Amino acid sequence: MTTLEFSYSLDKASGSLKPFALRLTKDVDDAKDLLQDTILKAFSNKEKFAEGTNLKAWLYTIMRNTFITNYQRAARRGTFVDTTENHFYLNSGKETIENGAFGSFALRDIRIAIDRLDDSHKVPFEMFFRGFKYHEIAEELQIPIGTVKNRIHIARKQLKESLEVYMHKN
Repeated sequence: MTTLEFSYSLDKASGSLKPFALRLTKDVDDAKDLLQDTILKAFSNKEKFAEGTNLKAWLYTIMRNTFITNYQRAARRGTFVDTTENHFYLNSGKETIENGAFGSFALRDIRIAIDRLDDSHKVPFEMFFRGFKYHEIAEELQIPIGTVKNRIHIARKQLKESLEVYMHKN
């Protein structure tokens, strides 16, 4: 495979990698960085790619391994070794004590916002929140699965709007 063909194949496959990166990182910027690292590693190791092998699977493996490596590196950076006799491993970080009042207000406001939802949206949302799968909710409420997904989406959107005050907590 020529460099141009390999580059074209990478570009084509990168579209399916974006959602996987977002699922791993849970952050759009981190997902973009992970995707960029994956493409860079794939391109710099293209001679290791065996033609006839599934390129997407190869890229997913690179991405997963890169994510794990980065995660472990970040965890090690936040850990130090205590050199006393007991040799404890401790996570370093800021020592803070938070006032629980903010959490109490937030929980109360979340409950109020959920209670304000229309029952047709509240019931599927609460079931999903408790761990029910979409198909289980659809069976229980005897409505189509698409309707369940739509109602949960609308409930989330309404909650996000009514709880906007908590979006920018520092």
